[in-house]
Amino acid sequence: MFHSFGASEAKVLDLMDVVVDLTETGTTLRKNGLKIIGQIMESHTVICANKASWADPVKRREIEEIRTLLFGVIEARNKVLLTMNVPSASMEKLVSALPAMKKPTVSQLHGIDYYSIQTVVQKNMVNKLIPQLKACGAEDILEIPITKIVP
Repeated sequence: MFHSFGASEAKVLDLMDVVVDLTETGTTLRKNGLKIIGQIMESHTVICANKASWADPVKRREIEEIRTLLFGVIEARNKVLLTMNVPSASMEKLVSALPAMKKPTVSQLHGIDYYSIQTVVQKNMVNKLIPQLKACGAEDILEIPITKIVP
């Protein structure tokens, strides 16, 4: 038996015939020439608090704040922020074709007849969505990663 603390998949070929590893997707294992031959168990992540801490209003609020931040990261994991400029004449057509969490944010640009539009979309939709937005008149389209979304 060999205990490894990090990057175990890179050590397997030189040190051992088999490894038991915790993995989310298996991508790193495959990149290191390994093949998943069986699943021992499936797990999920939980946040736990002892009863005394949960009963204490100050500690409970702090626990809830940590929970909010963690869920914010999970919520943002598969989303991006799209921002773009659009001429006034095309704005309604573009907004009607644009997904959003609630509604897109629309701001008028200073000194010209254009609007800036921002919205949050699923990351896997972006490559299909950008050509549609261009066809609706969008210009200067930016795709920006999101680290947290706190509803």
